[in-house]
Amino acid sequence: MWTIPNQITVFRIILIPVFVVIFYLPISWNQFGAFAVFWLASVSDGLDGYLARRLNQSSPFGAFIDPVADKLMVVCSLVMISEHYGQWYVTVPAAIIISREILVSALREFMSSRGVRDVIAVSNMGKWKTACQMLGIMGLIWYPDYDVPLVLFDFPHIILNVAAWIFYAVATVLTIWSLISYLKAAWPELMSKK
Repeated sequence: MWTIPNQITVFRIILIPVFVVIFYLPISWNQFGAFAVFWLASVSDGLDGYLARRLNQSSPFGAFIDPVADKLMVVCSLVMISEHYGQWYVTVPAAIIISREILVSALREFMSSRGVRDVIAVSNMGKWKTACQMLGIMGLIWYPDYDVPLVLFDFPHIILNVAAWIFYAVATVLTIWSLISYLKAAWPELMSKK
């Protein structure tokens, strides 16, 4: 059970309270610190999956805990940025993304109970959604709100901020699209009378 990939996943769960505390610390680098922790968690997410395949250490516990760790970090970060920005255009996409995660998790559980979980296996669209979501969230966590003396030096921050909003918007669209795709694939089972 305590394979290297599973240890990395558990480490990612331990990072969640660290991430939250750093984000709310009354220090000048709190947003950058929270961004760094979120980035580390995102990288470790890819690493644990890679190592599980490479070292042939896939396990039922890993298959269970990995998506749980992902969803916990994403939900915490979305709630935090929604509270931080206090704007509908951050909160509505966050609510859509969180709702989709809950619905898809329930749908996967239902499909597993019927022995047809593979019908709604993770798709490429789901992977693109996750990538855009992570990049968008990272950009919104690390929003440089300090004053830069020269406009020229502020230009990269503007580009990064615009990119973050674009990734966040694309993630929201892909979230809805992937949910519809999963529901369409599962619909025959959902409507089955068996």
